Amino acid sequence: MFAAFALTFALVSLLAVALLWPRESPASNESRLIDRINDLLPQTQCRRCTFEGCKPYATAIARGEAGINQCPPGGERTMIELAELLKREAIAVDPKFGVMPAQPAVAWIDEAVCIGCTKCIQACPVDAIIGGSKFMHTVITDDCTGCELCIPPCPVDCIEMRPKAAMTGAVT
Repeated sequence: MFAAFALTFALVSLLAVALLWPRESPASNESRLIDRINDLLPQTQCRRCTFEGCKPYATAIARGEAGINQCPPGGERTMIELAELLKREAIAVDPKFGVMPAQPAVAWIDEAVCIGCTKCIQACPVDAIIGGSKFMHTVITDDCTGCELCIPPCPVDCIEMRPKAAMTGAVT
């Protein structure tokens, strides 16, 4: 009799634990998917996809608010990886979001012309530009993603994009 009671109690306890065990919420599933998508993106933070960075773009993809073909820096490889992850059809990267150069490029600052306004530093999403107010600035080429966001705010047009391979002697 005691054995039957103990067995019944054990089974009811297991059932209660199974019913009360925290299940994964849809929000946590979405969060993990966003992280997986973000991991596939190139992290250039260039905004060419029309979003403020790679994580917001990943969020939009996960929610079905953006296409998988809006990332020129990621190119075809990233788009194919996104298609595989999301079980979608692979499609060409849309050129309306820009086209990447054949070889990786990084920003270069003509230090003789730089006035030290810091506008390029403020625009750089990856902190690849160093310098101080009223002092010349330079680019840490190993950190530069080639997003080109530093070029428009420069009031003296002293920033240009150069092939990364040619910049081996630059500050790294």
